[in-house]
Amino acid sequence: MSQNLKYEFYIGAEPEKVWGFLVAPEGTKKTFFNCVLQSSFKAGEPFAYVGPGDDGDETVHVYGDILAYEQGKVLSYLEHPGPSYHANHQELTSRVTFTLDTVGKCTKLTLVNDQWSDNHPSFQNAEGHWWMILSNIKTVAETGNMLDFGW
Repeated sequence: MSQNLKYEFYIGAEPEKVWGFLVAPEGTKKTFFNCVLQSSFKAGEPFAYVGPGDDGDETVHVYGDILAYEQGKVLSYLEHPGPSYHANHQELTSRVTFTLDTVGKCTKLTLVNDQWSDNHPSFQNAEGHWWMILSNIKTVAETGNMLDFGW
């Protein structure tokens, strides 16, 4: 049975601003637990979320290949958990797709995390962390302030 995670957030900011929190280094540092998304953003090419963690400041938290990229609209990738999380990280995969749509004067951010490999140990972790990341994107885009998760 395939498990899917789907989230929809309505954000009081223009799509270009929200997009910056998904891809720009200064944006992802604020919204993805101080990580930077390293990528050429070309389909078929690699990406990695890199930031502080168990392996120091350059810990690879998630990596994989870009599946689709349309500036300001769609970012999709096939991901693996970083090497420091699971010895079999290369065998563990899921697909992540962010989509932005304009709804009135808001931006609708949809995230689908699906196509999980069997017995993926990160599913429950992702289920909780996506709420935190997306809530943080909404808060930072609307107020400029990051959420304090107490870490």
